[in-house]
Amino acid sequence: MFLSKPTIDDYLENGIYGQKQTKPDERRKFLGTLRERIVIALTQSQVREKGIYKEVQDQLKKHPDAKLLLNGNMSYTFLSKYIKLADTYHVSFSMVTNKEIETDIGLVLAYDHAIDQEEIFVQKKSEKVMEAKAKPKPKKSLFSSIKNKLF
Repeated sequence: MFLSKPTIDDYLENGIYGQKQTKPDERRKFLGTLRERIVIALTQSQVREKGIYKEVQDQLKKHPDAKLLLNGNMSYTFLSKYIKLADTYHVSFSMVTNKEIETDIGLVLAYDHAIDQEEIFVQKKSEKVMEAKAKPKPKKSLFSSIKNKLF
């Protein structure tokens, strides 16, 4: 089987549209990388929360050879805490800015090869707090509340 040499049309097409990529929608969503390469990911709203996610800190410690990709469309104020964290653990990082594409992803720690991590998203801090508070208290009947007041 012979591969044909690129034609002038191929060169022009690459110049106009860029190199052909696999899974372009997935790459746009995950800040230029593929889902199968991601160690951990945070949404923009999670990145905007006060403090840092311990899960991200732990993964930065565990995976110093991975690269931290940050959504460049977000304010630097929110991203700076994760940039400092990456610097602390000697993890390289990049700001990924694509004005034409909207993604809810704020941060991704990924390799340049597939690792197939099953769960990449971190549960929101507010959801963790809500789950603890969500346990319903047993309701008292009207009779028992009157009895408690009288006796």
